[in-house]
Amino acid sequence: MQLDRDDERILAGEQGETKQKMLELIVALGKVFGAERLVPIRSAQVSGASYKTIGEYGLQWLASLDAKAVVPAVLNPIGMPRGRWEEMGVDPVFAQKQQAVVAAYERLGIALECTCTPYYLRETSFGDHLAWSESSAVSYANSVIGARTNREGGPGALAAAIVGKTPCYGLHLEEKRKPQIIVRVEADTRNWDIAHYGALGYHAGKLVGNRIPFFSGLESATPERLKGLGAATAATGAVALYHVEGVTPEAAKGLFDLSGLEVINVETGEVERLFKEIPVDAVAVGCPHCSPLELEEIAGLLRGKVVTMPFYVFASQGVIDRNQKTVDQIEKSGARVFADTCMVVSPVMEQYEAIMVNSGKALAYVPDMCAAVARIGTIAECVNVATE
Repeated sequence: MQLDRDDERILAGEQGETKQKMLELIVALGKVFGAERLVPIRSAQVSGASYKTIGEYGLQWLASLDAKAVVPAVLNPIGMPRGRWEEMGVDPVFAQKQQAVVAAYERLGIALECTCTPYYLRETSFGDHLAWSESSAVSYANSVIGARTNREGGPGALAAAIVGKTPCYGLHLEEKRKPQIIVRVEADTRNWDIAHYGALGYHAGKLVGNRIPFFSGLESATPERLKGLGAATAATGAVALYHVEGVTPEAAKGLFDLSGLEVINVETGEVERLFKEIPVDAVAVGCPHCSPLELEEIAGLLRGKVVTMPFYVFASQGVIDRNQKTVDQIEKSGARVFADTCMVVSPVMEQYEAIMVNSGKALAYVPDMCAAVARIGTIAECVNVATE
């Protein structure tokens, strides 16, 4: 692998042991995947932030590190909202451990924007090289924006943040970003919303696995809906990049040769069958974290209504701060808008037996991560259930 003089100095320990170890990790990963060089990154997004997922050993490892990130870097969602954990009902013992995790990352120079939607906080552009780790963020960056990132593990993303580089292999290379399978949606998608795109992703992810799908037949694609599609295909499959005919930036150029690719047909019934009407005892939306437009839609649907069961809305703190009036309208109904966490990584959600979501990703993860039954519905259906 080609390394420059600065890299060689880091490997020699001239910038400290932690940075040396981080670059050793990056180089080892690069060698495993056949990278010929490292590539500078514009930003990093680091997973392994919830104490629920990393535990005591992960916390001890973080506390042993001594370096600073050299590129803008944010955290994945943690297990609680930092400012409102008591209101959410988080156990004080868990809160103390979670605060220690956050403090460890802050000491390493990682910004405490704990979100799976970092693209709402900092401009990310077509062609930018990144080191992001959360599956839905990786999918959105690659697919909707046209940036370039592999799905980094938590330590790999942290190492890239501290070094400022990542191995140049996989989705960093143009030739590795071509479609590998066609998913032809044979349905009237004009009135589909985020939940339908999430349900499609939930179904399609199981069919395509880790291949790069090319979707055709999607007539109502918006960034929010594509976010739901990518999050779900990454959850039930291992899709880090997809293309949508005429919509996503690389597909819109029309340069792909699709001849000879396997075609999978998805019909309306295969998506609609996921929308099962079962009783729930909580509603949670914002997986991935809500955009300003999603918050506006929720506020409009809740206007003049009062919730009759716990209704959680999750968004990044930056989005909440910039849309405080909308958030206030939502909370006037009794619903709660929480930052930093989500229904998947917070232990609070484990108290419920059945949770209604509008996300294919949450539909996939809630049963395992929260030990609860998951029901998917549109955001309007979620509001109706929460206020009936």
